[in-house]
Amino acid sequence: MAALDPVAFLRSISPFDALPPAAFDEAARALEITFFASGTRLLTRGGTPSEHLYVIRKGAVRIERDGQTLQVLEEGEMFGFTSLISGKATLDVTVEEDLLAYRLPKARFQALLAHAPFAGHFASGLAERLRNSLERSPVASFQPDLGVPVASLLRGPAVRIGEGATVGEAARLMCERAVGSVIVDSAPPGIVTDRDLRQRVLAAGRGPETRVAEIRTAPLRTVPADTPVYEAWRILLDAGMHHLPVVRGEEIVGVLSATDLLKCTAAGPVAVMKRVERLQGRDALPGYGAKVTEMASALFAGGLEPIVIGGFVARLNDTLVGRILRWAEADLGPPPTPYAWMVFGSEGRMEQTLLTDQDNALVWGDDTPAARAYFGALAERANADLQAAGFPRCPGGYMAVNWKAPLAEWEDRFRGWLDSPTPQALLEASILFDFRAAHGALDLAPLDKVVQRARGARTFLAAMAKSALTFQPPGGLMLRLRGDSSRFDLKLKGISPIVFLARVYGLESGARSSNTLERLAAALRAGLIAKDSCETLSEAYRFLLRLRLREQLRMISEGRPPTNVVSLSDFSSSERSRLRDTFRAIEIWQDRASYHYRTDLF
Repeated sequence: MAALDPVAFLRSISPFDALPPAAFDEAARALEITFFASGTRLLTRGGTPSEHLYVIRKGAVRIERDGQTLQVLEEGEMFGFTSLISGKATLDVTVEEDLLAYRLPKARFQALLAHAPFAGHFASGLAERLRNSLERSPVASFQPDLGVPVASLLRGPAVRIGEGATVGEAARLMCERAVGSVIVDSAPPGIVTDRDLRQRVLAAGRGPETRVAEIRTAPLRTVPADTPVYEAWRILLDAGMHHLPVVRGEEIVGVLSATDLLKCTAAGPVAVMKRVERLQGRDALPGYGAKVTEMASALFAGGLEPIVIGGFVARLNDTLVGRILRWAEADLGPPPTPYAWMVFGSEGRMEQTLLTDQDNALVWGDDTPAARAYFGALAERANADLQAAGFPRCPGGYMAVNWKAPLAEWEDRFRGWLDSPTPQALLEASILFDFRAAHGALDLAPLDKVVQRARGARTFLAAMAKSALTFQPPGGLMLRLRGDSSRFDLKLKGISPIVFLARVYGLESGARSSNTLERLAAALRAGLIAKDSCETLSEAYRFLLRLRLREQLRMISEGRPPTNVVSLSDFSSSERSRLRDTFRAIEIWQDRASYHYRTDLF
């Protein structure tokens, strides 16, 4: 970039790269080249507002308020726009390193705000700026449009049959039209699929004279015609369905099948789910992780958010876990009492995109010696099979082989964490309170009931908040473009501070979900955080997840193992600015949380 002339440099950075040619040419003609020595004060809080937008070519500036450094801006980043928009100087700006900058006069900057993409870059709210700030990279060669409406995938109108027809007639009609389902015109309308003919007719010993009204599924689960493809995926996976009627208004206009979605992308969750369902044995487990990575890459390149991708990955992993546990039951015999396989961590929050180490536990009903022996053996088999599928063993040992007990024992354990929040109790609660059941028939409502007690456990919440605040983002001077401070752990410094503190707010608000965004939304509904804070933190979390997944997929495409460690130099100037803004927003939230939970008293 050093060889670029001023105009080419300006054109290479956001949001100038989004300007139409005529507008950019006018901006380029107005560009001024300036130099300021280290220590020069460019703006003073409460003083004269800025008359220029500055774009840094070389050097750095320090942004301060009341003597506290908020950010250090470097090459390709901009300053002065807040003052230009508000007409006030609200921050101190001092040259940190000898500064070569290009500046744009106020009148020209204001004229450029007429262009929406340019103006959006300088939106007043951080949440709004973060929504469209990530520059995507080609991490996958296949990039389907996953937002297209499902109606575009329909092969024709729905094939219909009267409720008085027989299944023999329905089978002939499906064969003639080469479809896998027929809509039954009844009140309410129903559907008969090829699977129904196999399971509800042939397997049940019924004959072709059986009326379709006796085997139909009704009422119908339908989706509007403008539903995006990825949402149809979610519905089919959640409901375990293979056919989804599509409606426009009250009219059924067609039926979308799992096969139609398979044709949409071979790397989509429906296709991977089919592969998981067809696994014949343990020797087929290796390679599962690679398939999930391929799917995540295709979905991300297709424009899906990591939060959405995480939901698909969780559903696939649950299906795999179910398959593995059924193999174990086939080896060991039927379970002596109902049980549940619990997952936690990012998998429990349904936020995992690429496979990480195992975080699971086992809980069963009746406490007998036979049950303890049975589930001990089941845990050994399941943890080994998950490792074969690509889930490394948890370094901290949070796996079912170590964390298995009857339900009553789990209830006592949960209550103990709330009543006596020792450092070890807080560590275990922070992990296991993100639990959800991935497989099994045992009702975990008693555990949910204990967790709900956290709403009134002020000592526990304060102690957990203090523990959460140990995860600190980089300070204003700690994140630089070059040198040792250019590399940092994106999970440890950005994602974890939000996850851990959202957990505390979620527990206090009584959130029923362990998902981070849903915990923030619950805190908003409970009046624990303001609306603008909720929006900013939610968008900051989405931004950090997008940034991490993009970089991890880039590492994989380059033949490197994915990690959470990134370099500031890997990001565009716009992304660097947004990253610093995000870290600052987290710091502000942490300060408020410290006061809210009075962590200074612990």
